[in-house]
Amino acid sequence: MENKPSCCSASRQASSQVSVSLETSFSLKTVRSADSKEGMILLEGGTFLMGTDDQEGFPSDGEGPVRRVAVSPFYVSPYAVTNAEYKQFVDATGFKTDAERFGWSYVFHILVSKETANKVTQVVQTSPWWWNVEGAYWRQPEGLDSSIDDRMDHPVVHISWNDAATYCKWAGKRLLSEAEWEYAARGDLVQKKYPWGDILKPDGQYMCNIWQGKFPIKNNASDGYIGTAPVHAFHPNGYGLYQVSGNVWEWCSDWFSRDYHLRAKPVDSKGPPTGQSKVMRGGSYLCHKSYCNRYRVAARSANTPDSSSGNMGFRCAADWNDLG
Repeated sequence: MENKPSCCSASRQASSQVSVSLETSFSLKTVRSADSKEGMILLEGGTFLMGTDDQEGFPSDGEGPVRRVAVSPFYVSPYAVTNAEYKQFVDATGFKTDAERFGWSYVFHILVSKETANKVTQVVQTSPWWWNVEGAYWRQPEGLDSSIDDRMDHPVVHISWNDAATYCKWAGKRLLSEAEWEYAARGDLVQKKYPWGDILKPDGQYMCNIWQGKFPIKNNASDGYIGTAPVHAFHPNGYGLYQVSGNVWEWCSDWFSRDYHLRAKPVDSKGPPTGQSKVMRGGSYLCHKSYCNRYRVAARSANTPDSSSGNMGFRCAADWNDLG
């Protein structure tokens, strides 16, 4: 894998052997008939300063240098896709996620019940807080004895890039490019650290759902949440997007590279043509300044297209001229 192991996520090792065909995973006749752009925000596009040279950043992730990038107009959802929305998709198509195909997914250790913990036999050696939990997938986020019944307005998790791309195709949408994601997340602010400015907690106010306490042992939930939060929690950024920092990592369409952007065209860049891992943006409820302060707007991470964990989700976009 191209990015270092961290609290960000954990990677399946045999990704090249289990790629899911978007054409055969469900019937394309089940494509939604509803207006695809309903509830989405139209961003006019333009030129912005992407990346960062901030000393708090991770140069090895390819966050810098700051460069001028242009994006065309596009639609973006104000929220990450919710459990309720993903359920609608699965009910209509019968789609099985990568986590279901494998029979397990990665769950953060403190979220697992004692009964399930007693059955865990594998953890990630480089990130032992990630446990391989049998039966964990989007409907059962912490394993067989968990459910989403009281989390329908939370972001769907345990979603691989394959799963996210398939949902988008069904919905008549797509994933954001990495450049689009950062343009949208900045909310018209120029080179600010967060979607709301440079101060993590302005006037002591919590602005996002990230780790509060001593990672990875104690999360005191002073921001209100130990795991995921409802997608509409906290304040939106200047473009009306919610939770582009923290809560769940969001898949982008691009293959990950640490240096491709140094030679890529500065207009509507889509990343390298091939790769091993897909870009993830925004950080999650597990990010903490002591280990992984990737809830900054310019921060980036990546994982293999079939990997899933309890802090990985996505939001949708669409070309402005593709929607009726």
